[in-house]
Parts: sequence; structure tokens; C-alpha cells
Amino acid sequence: MSGTVGAVGPASRRRLGEPIPEASRYVMARLDRIRTWSLSPAFLVIVGLGFLFTFYDIFDINVSFVQTCVQLVPGCTPESALASLPLPTLLNLVGYVVGTLVLSPLSDRIGRRNMLLITMLITGLGSLYTALAGDYVNFTISRIVTGIGIGADLAIVNTYIGEVSPKQSRAKFTTVIFIMSALGAFFGIWLGLFLTTAPEPWPAGLPFALGLETGWRWMYAIGAILAVIAIVLRFQLPESPRWLLQRGRIAEAEKIAAAMEERAARRNALAEPTLEGVPTHWPPARSVPYADIFGNPVYLRRMILLFFLWFFGYITVYAYAAGFTSVLTSLSFSPPEAGVVAAVGTLGFVGEAIVMSFIVEKLERRYWLPVATVVTFIGAVIIAVGGQSLAMDFIGAILIFAGFNLWVSPTYALTAENFPTRARSTGFAIVDGVGHLGGGIGIMVLAPLIPHLSVTWALLLISSFLIVASVLAQFTVHTRNRVLEEVSP
Repeated sequence: MSGTVGAVGPASRRRLGEPIPEASRYVMARLDRIRTWSLSPAFLVIVGLGFLFTFYDIFDINVSFVQTCVQLVPGCTPESALASLPLPTLLNLVGYVVGTLVLSPLSDRIGRRNMLLITMLITGLGSLYTALAGDYVNFTISRIVTGIGIGADLAIVNTYIGEVSPKQSRAKFTTVIFIMSALGAFFGIWLGLFLTTAPEPWPAGLPFALGLETGWRWMYAIGAILAVIAIVLRFQLPESPRWLLQRGRIAEAEKIAAAMEERAARRNALAEPTLEGVPTHWPPARSVPYADIFGNPVYLRRMILLFFLWFFGYITVYAYAAGFTSVLTSLSFSPPEAGVVAAVGTLGFVGEAIVMSFIVEKLERRYWLPVATVVTFIGAVIIAVGGQSLAMDFIGAILIFAGFNLWVSPTYALTAENFPTRARSTGFAIVDGVGHLGGGIGIMVLAPLIPHLSVTWALLLISSFLIVASVLAQFTVHTRNRVLEEVSP
């Protein structure tokens, strides 16, 4: 990059913004030489706890909605619950869009940490509202409120992790955080099975399941408690030093950078910081972060490509994440049996996240989507071939849950890397937040079709949208092991 910010294109080279103070450039050079996680390990857990709650909320509807529907929707039965699932799921994702588009840009203005507190507060209030909902209308509205918080939280967490991680391992630490997401999904589905289904002999159900009449309400009450814990712990997080530098708060950024250097030096000697490759001028920033995306042809192209990637990918993700149990029930599995298959499937999610934390940096981000697609299809075929064999269903479900989640964490990293620091949360919000509509629309379109299809065609149809996302991913830019300001000045 040779000291300029011209990697985006000729227009940027002709329109340099304000010079970057030498002190800021030196802090950036010091940050770029760090090659390991250099904040407290506890901060990974703190940020991850927010992800745990977020994915707990995404997946807790999977098993518990059958009971919710029977209690709140007149005439609803376990076999017909799938017909009532699309509306709250779609509006929950509409909440994602509203929340992420309104709140995420504020983190580009007032800071990552401050907004992480606000988004978790909104999410927790939404979960509490859901627990107290007295009818289907209030249940649906409560899912909108929860979605507003979750949508923004996803964007800001991934932005934050990308900015405080070393360039060699941004995807790795995004995936480490994603392990907590997997645990959230695991607890969400297993608690749903434990609290909302009747006891059945294993493996057709859980022999010790409680089957509480208010089990689904306890699911969301627990989510509200998790949100309170996450809020308290997030007060300890430091601000992103890269964001501080762009806001001219050099002394604060230097203090955080010094603490990061001290921790990193305990593991390995640090190289001397060099200003070579560090930009000399800030790119011209607009007063509204959206203008930095829509007003720059490069970022606009990236935004459109990534939006459609997420849109199609989320059709598969949400059909499985929110509706797998309802899909299986509509295909003649009993509710406890369908819940057990989904619950066992979450083991694949947890195992995938752990394995990926070790290998995710071995490949460029865009190559993981085709791998995920193949694994998901193999799982779908195994369930289709296995029929009523629970052993085969378990193996297939594990592979499905591993596959449809395998691509998410590297693509989170890729998305954050594709936008500049001054508008990184905003860019992530647009493509990931609005892209979530793919999940809702997909369920709305797929739900009426599923009961009329065989297990084979139902699962293959749901999985097929990952093929489109995989093709789109191949047109994204190379970001692995590159400085953020070089990829996205």
C-alpha cells in the first residue's frame, strides 16, 4: 500500500482526506505487529457470552414452538405447527433488519462497546416480553423486539472482534467466539426438549423430560437472565483502539495498545513496529456512515455481492435453525422424536465450531462455503436414506448442523473485513442484517411446500440454497492475513 490508502482504487488516491497524525500511525503499526490474542482471555468469554445468548434465542424456538403454537394459536396441533412458524420467524428477522440498520451505524459514531451494552439490553427485554406473551400477536411482536437487539449485536460483535484480533487470525478468533454460539444453540434446543416435550423412552424422546405446560415460557425467561449477565460483564470490555484512532482519541487508543503489547510480549517477542504500509491520510469520511458505503463504487459492489450471499445462505440456515423440528414433525416424525433428532444434531454444531477454530485460517474465507454445502447435503441424504432409523437420523442431523453452520464464522470475518473502520458496523449491518430476510422469506415460501414433499426432497430443497451462496462467495476479495486498512481503506 506504500503509505497511502489507495488500495480501493484510483478515485481514493485522488481524494485523500485529513493527514493521520504520526502518533496515530505509530499506534496502528504497533497493533499490526501483534500476532496473538492480546486482550484478556476473559474478554473472549464475555463477548462470546453475548453470542451464546444470541444463538440460544435463534434456536430456542426450534423445539419449543410446537408447545407455543398449541397454547397460543387456536386449533394448532403439533403436526400443523409449521404453518404458524413463518410469521414470527419472518418478523423476528424484520426486527434484525430494523435493529441492525438503525443501531449498528451508531457504533461507528459512539463506539463499539457502548452499543454492545445497548443491543444486549434490548435483546434481553425482548426475551422477557416473549416469556410473558399472552397470545400469538404479542408473541410475534416480542420476537420483533428481540430481533432488533440481536441484529445489531451480531454486526457489532463481529466488527469488534475483527478490529481487536491480529491480522493473521481474525477468522480464527471469530470462530472461537462462534463456539459460544454453538453452545447457545445446543442449550436452546436441549432445554426445549427437556422443558416442553413429554417424557418418552430414549431415543424417541427424553425419559426425564419435564414437559412443563409453561416450559416454552421458561425458555425465554432463561434467555432474559443470560442477557442480564452479558450486560454486566460487557462493562469490562475496552473500546476498539482502531475506532478510537479514527475518532482522534489517540491517548486512549495508545493505552489499550500498550496493554495489548504487554500481554502479547509474554508469549513471544514483538517485532519492531514499522510505518511501512501504514496509511498516511484518513480517507474522506461522510457525516453518515451509509454514505461511505453507497457513495463508494467499490464498497457498493461489495455490499451487493455480500448481501445476496447472506440472503441465500440464510434461507438454508434458518429453515434448519428455527424450523428443523417443525419440518420433521410435518414429515410424520413424532414431536419428541423430532426434538431428539434436532437436539442430537446440535452436537455437530458444537463439534464443527471447535474444529474450525483450529483450521479456519488454513483456507481463504470464500472456500469454506462449498465445503459447508457438501457436508450439509451429505447429512440430508443420510436422513433421507435412513428413513425411520434413528441412528442414521442422528448421523445425518449432526452433519446437517455442522454443515449449515460451518461457513458462517469465516464469512462473518470476511464481511467485516470488506468494509472500512469508519463504516464497518454499517456495512456489516446492511449485508448480514438485511440478508437475514432471506431466512424469513425462505421459511414463508418453503413451509407450505414441505408437507407435500418426501423427506428426501424436503431436505435437499432446504439445503440447495447454499449452492447459490457458494458460487457468489467465489467473487469476494482475498482478505486472509492482510491488514484491515489495506483490504478496506
